[in-house]
Amino acid sequence: MPESATTPRDPDPGTAVVGAVDPAQVQRLTDVVTRLRRALRSSIRTEYPWESLPMAQVELLQTLAVEPLRVGELAARQRLAPNTVSGLIGKLLESGFVDRQADPGDRRTARIALTEAGYRQLADWQRAHERRMATALAAISPQDSAAIINALGGLEQLALALGNDPGTG
Repeated sequence: MPESATTPRDPDPGTAVVGAVDPAQVQRLTDVVTRLRRALRSSIRTEYPWESLPMAQVELLQTLAVEPLRVGELAARQRLAPNTVSGLIGKLLESGFVDRQADPGDRRTARIALTEAGYRQLADWQRAHERRMATALAAISPQDSAAIINALGGLEQLALALGNDPGTG
């Protein structure tokens, strides 16, 4: 049976994509990522009502879990304006999830660091998302679940490529 112009061809999995990428597939990926983020946010709050941290604050906690940073460094890593990060940090300070520490390299500035409560909150958030994701993966076909798991390496590379693109963010 001949392949129609509207039927997408499955590319050879061993062949690297070279040249132009199908704009329809790029749009599909963008739509799926947007829906996935929305579904994750809404499902976690439905199943775990205690989870009330905005994603921007969670992302700051995740970054600070690696190492304490100055507000400017944090803003650069998150690709946010320093005043936006300052506002988010203010809310995290009020919640007790972060604190200010003297910067050993420059006593005039402070680094923002996770507190024990911040580490616990982040760990709880991570476990809740892992449970939710595991449940969802178990609810779809084994073939689709395997395809998603097999795509993780490529998705990680895509995230890196997007993170390195000065036109994003």
